[in-house]
Amino acid sequence: MKFHSFLTLFLILVNSTLGEIEVNEQVPEFKAINSEGKTWESQKILGQKKLLLYFYPAAMTGGCTKQACAYRNDLKKWKELGVEVVGISGDQPSNLSLFKQAEKINFTLLSDPTGKIARIFDVPIGKGGMIERFIRGDKYTLERGVTLKRWTFLISQTGKLLYKNNQVNAIKDSENVMKFLKSQK
Repeated sequence: MKFHSFLTLFLILVNSTLGEIEVNEQVPEFKAINSEGKTWESQKILGQKKLLLYFYPAAMTGGCTKQACAYRNDLKKWKELGVEVVGISGDQPSNLSLFKQAEKINFTLLSDPTGKIARIFDVPIGKGGMIERFIRGDKYTLERGVTLKRWTFLISQTGKLLYKNNQVNAIKDSENVMKFLKSQK
């Protein structure tokens, strides 16, 4: 019983010191591998543009495809607002490359197969998995190291968190964040 109490106290302390990033707090810099297998760094965007990060469970699945396509369709508007759109999942970079090709995704997709970036933002992480998809008649097995919950964040040019949504409607996400941003002007 004593060990259980100690373990519970330890876990409470660890969780309270890590904590999630709240609105108006500074977001730590991070790096990840993009769909082209190259290193992408948040610090190269911040200072120049706002950064919209959306975490999604898995490339080439229903809700995730609808969410990505909404951002794809709105990308011109996002650019006019000075916002860089970036999607993050636990998929391997090769999956993300196929996803971009199949759906004509015109913005950055990042691979977070261990959930390292998701942990920075306190996004819940589930076990990974594999799915099979046919793309232009060829069968592919898409593997992801982890499955991330669907959360969205908007970060200012100075690196402060402006917006956070952990109850994301995949189809309306782009529209909802854009409404928020426009209401701030």
